[in-house]
Amino acid sequence: MATSFTKVERYSETKRSPIAIKPYFDDRIVNMGLEKYGMALYEGVKHMEQLACLEFNGIKRYVTGLNEFAPEIKNIPDVETREAVIKEIRNVVSEIEKELAANVLDTEDKEFWNKVKLLRPDNDEFWSKIEIKVGNDPIYLDPKDPYDLIKLYAINAGGFSIVAKSYEDARSKMPAPKFFLDKHVETVSTKTESKKLRNKALSELQKLFDKNMNKLLYVAKVVDTASAQYKKNTPNDIIYDNMDNFIGGEGSEKSSNRAAQMFLDACDLSMEVLKLRSLVKDATFYKFIVAKSDGFIYHKDKNVLLGRNQPDVVEYLNNPLNEEILLDLMKKVEKYWNQ
Repeated sequence: MATSFTKVERYSETKRSPIAIKPYFDDRIVNMGLEKYGMALYEGVKHMEQLACLEFNGIKRYVTGLNEFAPEIKNIPDVETREAVIKEIRNVVSEIEKELAANVLDTEDKEFWNKVKLLRPDNDEFWSKIEIKVGNDPIYLDPKDPYDLIKLYAINAGGFSIVAKSYEDARSKMPAPKFFLDKHVETVSTKTESKKLRNKALSELQKLFDKNMNKLLYVAKVVDTASAQYKKNTPNDIIYDNMDNFIGGEGSEKSSNRAAQMFLDACDLSMEVLKLRSLVKDATFYKFIVAKSDGFIYHKDKNVLLGRNQPDVVEYLNNPLNEEILLDLMKKVEKYWNQ
């Protein structure tokens, strides 16, 4: 259970910002044209899903987030954390039992679960009726409502496959779910962090464009899978435009966060390392170095073993003892760079 709602958190979140199930869409990912209008589904269409149920040896277990015997709870390595989570589960279960079944429970009772009426992990009659129905319009959840609270815990436990537990969780999934749980503060924070990262990368791009186009050329070669397209006479504006698109997730890396971080990481490299990495990528493209059936990479003409992967080859070429191979590859590749 990655995210939980303590009593204080639930009430403070309700006061500060609404909690809702909202459609998730990425305007860069084609979804039958709906992404252009900020929609996940066609107008009027709704998705309905029952709470996930796992069955093992004939025993059913619903993914509720309110079962202290679930593997994800029992496998929490830190004892104190596990005990705190179990205590929270019992507190929530006792609150819901009191409200829905007039069943007052003592959370410290050794027979606690034997006295639970509705929220017993094996109560198929109750859990099988828990479902969500969502469309393009947000579904607001009030943690003070016991059924909404049940859905909140279930979503955070992964009980509904069509709803991610957060905006960040939705972004990280492939394929992305149609909906996500929007806890406004967290969602805004995630989006803000993404913007900060992207803006930082764009700032570095502008600095290189203004002051060090030579380095920007090699940064472009390192981050772009189509590195061979960049030559020393490639117009600066084309490199700038390509890198601007790359940072925005419109290049070979579709995640704008990962793309921006890749660009920043490349900017932090020295010119020597950038040039070596560019050399290896392009030497591979032009087949001056090739991978053979034994899983290793070789210099094609000299049949010299260079390493198992590109980082190994970079390390090999960076060794002064292998300067002859380095100069040979540089001579061949730079012919293309200088075209």
